Amino acid sequence: MARKLWRRAAPLLFWLLVWELLALAVDRRALAAAWTAGDWGGVLEALRYGQELLLPAPLAVAEELLELAAGAELWRTAALSLLRIFGGALAGTILGTALAAATSASPWADRLLSPAVKVVRAVPVASFIVLVLLWVERDLVPVTISALMVLPVIWGSVSKGVAQTDGQLLELARAYRFGRWKTLSLVYVPSVLPYFASGCRTALGLGWKAGVAAEVLCLPAAAIGSQIYFAKIYLETTALFAWTLVVIALSFALEQAVGRLLGRLDRWKGGGPCQSSGD
Repeated sequence: MARKLWRRAAPLLFWLLVWELLALAVDRRALAAAWTAGDWGGVLEALRYGQELLLPAPLAVAEELLELAAGAELWRTAALSLLRIFGGALAGTILGTALAAATSASPWADRLLSPAVKVVRAVPVASFIVLVLLWVERDLVPVTISALMVLPVIWGSVSKGVAQTDGQLLELARAYRFGRWKTLSLVYVPSVLPYFASGCRTALGLGWKAGVAAEVLCLPAAAIGSQIYFAKIYLETTALFAWTLVVIALSFALEQAVGRLLGRLDRWKGGGPCQSSGD
């Protein structure tokens, strides 16, 4: 157990050390002056804070993060950002799956809808944010942007899963005269599910980053992106680093939660067809 914990902690400690050394390199003059004068308080101050305007030290960012966590603003802001962006990602997932089913089932739907989805995938995120800001209320911009970024990824993954469905299984389903629902649940869903899960993992990170970027540009009330923008405007670099760490932590937490959910769904579906065929 100790070895396992060390293997996980060692990379984090390494990069924290690199961060601390970079902060010291930026603030080397203050550190050198304090060291030469024998001012050990000044040395500790330089180690603790670094050059806060350009690159604050890890301890200074940790103090800022703890101060934010002690208040209600961080939790309220994080909850609202999660609600907006995850809601948009969920909408994009549902719409992307529906479009993939339509384009896979109908050649006409494929001709009509595939170019639009490919355009959405090709347009830069910043352009979409500016355009959407003209059309919807600013609080809805992160929701819309997250949905638009997730949709093409899910569409591509589900479409590929449908295309890769085993033809022999489809022949067998036709031979046994399976209905559409039974063919869908016993043949298509198990085939598509791994592609869908992979697409969800990719799309979630993309939707989260695009949603935060949209918050930075449209400045909705009580949003992580708004806090990042204000920290940058007022040159509060330590707060900027702290809010960025919040974004990273929430991204990891979302990936873990969605990964576990998809893993449970995969295991449940893995037992479904066998049980059904046994019945």
